[in-house]
Amino acid sequence: MKFSRFGRVAVVAAVAAIALTSCAANEGGAAAPTNTASSLKGSLAGSGASSQGSAQEAWVAAFQTENPDVTINYSPDGSGAGRKAFIAGGVNFAGSDSALSDDELKSTFAACATGTAAIDLPVYISPIAIIFKIDGVKDLNLDAATTAKIFAGQITSWDDPAIVALNPDAKLPSTAITAVHRSDDSGTTKNFADYLNKNAPDVWTAAPADTFPFQTGEGAKGTSGVVDTVKGGTGTIGYADASKAGDLGVAKIKVGDTFVKYSPEGAAAVVESSPLVEGRGANDIAIKLDRVTTDPTHYPIVLVSYLITCEQYADANIGSLVKAYAGYLAGKDGQAVAAKSAGAAPLSADLSKKVADAIASIK
Repeated sequence: MKFSRFGRVAVVAAVAAIALTSCAANEGGAAAPTNTASSLKGSLAGSGASSQGSAQEAWVAAFQTENPDVTINYSPDGSGAGRKAFIAGGVNFAGSDSALSDDELKSTFAACATGTAAIDLPVYISPIAIIFKIDGVKDLNLDAATTAKIFAGQITSWDDPAIVALNPDAKLPSTAITAVHRSDDSGTTKNFADYLNKNAPDVWTAAPADTFPFQTGEGAKGTSGVVDTVKGGTGTIGYADASKAGDLGVAKIKVGDTFVKYSPEGAAAVVESSPLVEGRGANDIAIKLDRVTTDPTHYPIVLVSYLITCEQYADANIGSLVKAYAGYLAGKDGQAVAAKSAGAAPLSADLSKKVADAIASIK
C-alpha cells in the first residue's frame, strides 16, 4: 500500500482490524470501505489542515487498502497553504479549517474545468482544546475575556487576579505565561480567534483570520509544533486540535454559567445548531458557527474542517477519484475512522445528506 507519512503514525482500527502489507504493516490497522472490488486507478495529491492529520492518515490507509491501484498523498502544510496550493493547481484537493473566502471563490482554480469553481465539503468536526503546562496545576478554568487577554499579551503571569478569580481552589504560581500560537496561516487560529472575537470583542479587536494577529507570545508551525512547544516549556498555554492534546492539561471554558470541558458531542451540538453561510452555491457547504452559545451542552471552540474540491475537474479521471475519496470520507465508514483515529465528532444526519448531495455533483 502506498501511504503519505506525517511523522508520528497513529492509524487506529475503526470498523475492523485488517492486516496491512508492505510498509503499511508497520502503520497499524484502519477501517476500510466494504467494497470487495475496485476499478479505480490513479493518484491524488492533497495539502492543508494539520488538524486533519490523524484522520487523513487513517482515511488514506483504509481507502488505499480497498483501492490498491490508487495512491493518495496528503501533506499537512496548514489550511492557508493547502488552499493556495489548490487554487494554483498544485494539488487535487485541499483540507482546510476555514471555508474558502469570498475573494478566494473568485479565483481561477487551475485544476477545475473552465468556468467552474470549487466547493467546500465539511468532513471533519473537532473541538479545539486550550492546552497548558503549569507546574502543580492539573485543572484550569478560563472564560473568553481572560483567554483573550492571555493570548493578546495583556495577562502575563499565572497568578494574575483574573485567573485566580476563576480558579479559587488552584495553587497558581507566579510563573510567567508563555502563550503559544500558530506561526503559519492556520484555520485553527481563525476558529480560535473567531471564538475570542465574538465573546470578548473589546479585547480581541482583530478580525478573525488565518494569521495570528498579535506580536506576543511564541509562534510554532503546525498543530504538532504548538503541542511540542507547550509540552517542552514551563508555564505554557496554547490551542490545538483536541485530538493532539495528549497528556497535557486542558482548560475548561465558561459557557453560560458553567465551565465545560471539550467533547466531540459538545462540538457536534454547536455545528448542528449553526446555520449555513448565505450567498454560496447550492453545493458549497460553509457553516457559520454559533460561538456565543450559552448552552452548557455545547462546546463553542470548535472547528469544521473542509475538503475543498472542484465541482467539475478539467481531468475527468481526477474528478472520479476525488468524488470516490470524498464520498468515503463523508460516509459512515469514513466518519467512524475519524472518530476512532482523531476523536472527531460525526456529521449529523441532516449535514451528512447535504454533503452527500454535494459530492454527487462532482465531475
